[in-house]
Amino acid sequence: MTEETDIKLFQNQEIRTKWDEEIEEHYFSVIDVIAILTESKKPRDYWYRLKKRELENGIDLSTNCRRLKMPARDGKLRETDVATRKQLLRIIQSVPSPNAEPLKQWLAQVGSERLDEITDPEIAIERAIITYREKGYSEEWITQRIRSIEIRKDLTAEWNRSGVKQGEEYAILTNEISKASFGITTGQHKKVKGLKKENLRDNMTNAELVINMLGELATTEISKSENPDGFEESKIVAHDGGSIAGNARRELEQRTGKKVVSSNNSKNPKLLDEK
Repeated sequence: MTEETDIKLFQNQEIRTKWDEEIEEHYFSVIDVIAILTESKKPRDYWYRLKKRELENGIDLSTNCRRLKMPARDGKLRETDVATRKQLLRIIQSVPSPNAEPLKQWLAQVGSERLDEITDPEIAIERAIITYREKGYSEEWITQRIRSIEIRKDLTAEWNRSGVKQGEEYAILTNEISKASFGITTGQHKKVKGLKKENLRDNMTNAELVINMLGELATTEISKSENPDGFEESKIVAHDGGSIAGNARRELEQRTGKKVVSSNNSKNPKLLDEK
């Protein structure tokens, strides 16, 4: 269900957006972005001509957007073309404007870095560590986070071996581990922390990371031992692995009198180290 209309700033100018809770994505008004990038007095006409020109070259930009009702200048809700962040970046690549050039250069740089990481995965880890440091995370937290990435990779490799499909099935199994480990789904966990699109693990405290790692590690080891065949059997293993972490969490909470699940998030990274 799409809800929560708000305004995002782009170069100090307003872009209408809507948050889609179901897919956890913002939809951006294409017309607003076109108006900013081209400085056109008639952005709707510009968008129409851009789509027509690209279609003649075999590129249908309409496939990169949908229509949603958003507030118009007169205050009434009117349908307009919208796109997700990924879709919008593709549209921007077709905009022949100097204002779009910095974004195009950025996309080229990101693409180059991604190719480097495919060639040498260690580069991705090094970049992640630098990024976490720049955001103010502690060295202890960063060590835990990098370790959690390695454990997650082992788990997904095991799921792949067991015949689990990436995407929806991965998400369901992750939720099974989360419910057994924390007593809540990943979506509920994100709501506790006030998150939307942000990565949940990047907003976990040290204690949450440890419990999460234990659940995923236990699931991986049980799967290797019991060799489940496909999604349904892997779902049972995910619950059992998460239950091991859940038992550890409850015992820790009983001994300390403190809940492991915390509303602390990366807006204040120092709070993620609270014992």
